[in-house]
Amino acid sequence: MKKINALLILILFNVSAFAQDFSLFKKEEFITNGDTIKYRILYPKNFDAAKKYPVVLFLHGRGESGNDNQKQLTHGAKMFLNENFRNSNEVITIFPQCSENSYWANVEIESVQDKRFFTFVKGGQPTKAMSLLLAFTNSYFKNNFVDPTKIYVGGLSMGGMGTFEILRRKPNTFAAAFAICGGDNVENVKKYKNVPLWIFHGGLDDVVTPQFSYGVYRELKKLGHEPKFTVYLKANHNSWDSAFAEPELFPWLFSHHK
Repeated sequence: MKKINALLILILFNVSAFAQDFSLFKKEEFITNGDTIKYRILYPKNFDAAKKYPVVLFLHGRGESGNDNQKQLTHGAKMFLNENFRNSNEVITIFPQCSENSYWANVEIESVQDKRFFTFVKGGQPTKAMSLLLAFTNSYFKNNFVDPTKIYVGGLSMGGMGTFEILRRKPNTFAAAFAICGGDNVENVKKYKNVPLWIFHGGLDDVVTPQFSYGVYRELKKLGHEPKFTVYLKANHNSWDSAFAEPELFPWLFSHHK
């Protein structure tokens, strides 16, 4: 019984610490034309509104969609809470949340026998979630404390698709980007051919085929751009843990500016 109680105390302690860490991400929301997009934002230590800071916009995957303004922190948030990272990088980090009835990217999805098939749209109108995200970023990036030469975006799965999507809709905004297990219609790639990109995918991904990432990479090369492309040969859909562990991810990202 003592062992069980000790285990319960340890679990509760870890859950409490987890929640306490995430509480550093302030809960905010942006409202436009009666619609709302919720987001969590982490400011650097000793934030000074008189200074200018880089901004990282992180787009979550489908599993973290919702309206709780919490689930979007499931993957990736811990990187930005790491003490070494926070002590070495003065950066504003934003995790918006996509609603369950929308999608970051303009993509048609059909399920057949529990398997999803993606058809990426060339051009087209943005989804409701992307429209809200565009309105929010247009507003937030105008703040005087945002360094307009150092705005970055990245995401995983649906968020990787959303990364390509927002790059083509705002190609002059982002200094660099990373996309993990995402995809896009190759006809859209020319829109963001000048943005430095690091693309990641799992070689065994049976949810979002690595051919989608490879197609973007190949098209960028045809257009004269040389993106970074990393395939984790033994990884399935979860290639983000490996990508997050790349020691050069943030040094590479922050080395770019407009």
